[in-house]
Amino acid sequence: MVNLFDLAGKTAVVVGGNGVLGSSMAEGLAAHGANVAIVGRNYDKAKSVADGIVADGGNAQAFQADVGSKESLRQLSAEIEAWSGGCDILVNAPGKNSPTPFFELEMEEWDDIMDVNLKGIVLTCQIFAKRMIEQGRRGSIINISSVSSTTPLSKVFTYSVSKAGLNSVTQFLAREFAEQGIRVNAIIPGFFPAEQNRKILSEERVASIMRHTPMNRFGTPEELQGATVWLASDKASGFVTGTLVRVDGGFGSMTI
Repeated sequence: MVNLFDLAGKTAVVVGGNGVLGSSMAEGLAAHGANVAIVGRNYDKAKSVADGIVADGGNAQAFQADVGSKESLRQLSAEIEAWSGGCDILVNAPGKNSPTPFFELEMEEWDDIMDVNLKGIVLTCQIFAKRMIEQGRRGSIINISSVSSTTPLSKVFTYSVSKAGLNSVTQFLAREFAEQGIRVNAIIPGFFPAEQNRKILSEERVASIMRHTPMNRFGTPEELQGATVWLASDKASGFVTGTLVRVDGGFGSMTI
């Protein structure tokens, strides 16, 4: 059973790997033998995550890229190929949020969030999936969605729309890439306190979240590692594609 989750010899590219959730997923992949490329717009933060993985005995390297720029992503792909040969596992974990009410929303903010949460992931999949196919690699793409993608939440209008779009992209690409041996799935995390959502976690909102989460607590970043490693492994999830995997403490099952 342990061999089901062995990622030795595989290269995982974690875009947004310098974030709270992305860094934990990167650590889980490295712990199971993957070479992990930590990609972030802020190189220093990405390097800190990579250095931590190396200190724990894993293999990781930091890279800087702008997910909104195709040219930047092409350069990133080339740099990762020079480092490890190419990408086998792509984790798309960048995220941007804002609590701006609908009637106060300006299109500049809309575009900024969409560029990171949706356009950036589409571009990243274009660049890396193409290279996987050209190199004949059986790969796994894991997109990080949100509970707001299926149940729209207050105070995160643009974020919810972007994540709903991401679910659609995930399922479309699963169909598109299946014959090339590339699986595409998404993880739907519940509430995991991170930098991007702390500003909307008022005491009242936390109480509301707990009322709608049967497990009555927030998730911890480490609790995303199992689903990530499972979806990354062809041995463990080789017949799984186009799936939205909930890791949400039961949030999605709560009605009244």
